[in-house]
Amino acid sequence: MVSPELLRRYKFFAGLSMDQIITLAKAANEAAVETEHVFFHEGEQLSRFYVLLEGAVAITIELPRHDKETVLSTLGPGDVFAWSGLVPPHETTASAKALTPCRVISFDCKEIRRSFETDWHLGYIMMQGAAQIVRQRLRALRMETLAYFAE
Repeated sequence: MVSPELLRRYKFFAGLSMDQIITLAKAANEAAVETEHVFFHEGEQLSRFYVLLEGAVAITIELPRHDKETVLSTLGPGDVFAWSGLVPPHETTASAKALTPCRVISFDCKEIRRSFETDWHLGYIMMQGAAQIVRQRLRALRMETLAYFAE
């Protein structure tokens, strides 16, 4: 469990009651990872989502024509990633790796999704946050696609 007060600092959790934040805090742990740590690969089943406390994380995809990994987004403190763990079919749409040593809050998505069944407001707020992340990533993917075809 992490401190509920720690979670209250982050925009992603705005609009949640203290009881809802406590529910999330009970499903969370703090972790430290080294540079190059891979949180997940594209196409994997995902059971955790993360808030980045310190460091930088790259969200990447493979571009077959160039046979290389392309960075879609670079995340910093306060950013949330691994939204796929909240949204069926819970399969990743990109990869994520640490660019620097990082500290993260790691959430158990299965536990949180069970909470959505009894607390629809919690589910609604969390899905709004996930939708905003998807929107940002789609914008980044669009820009990367334009650059890809311009080459």
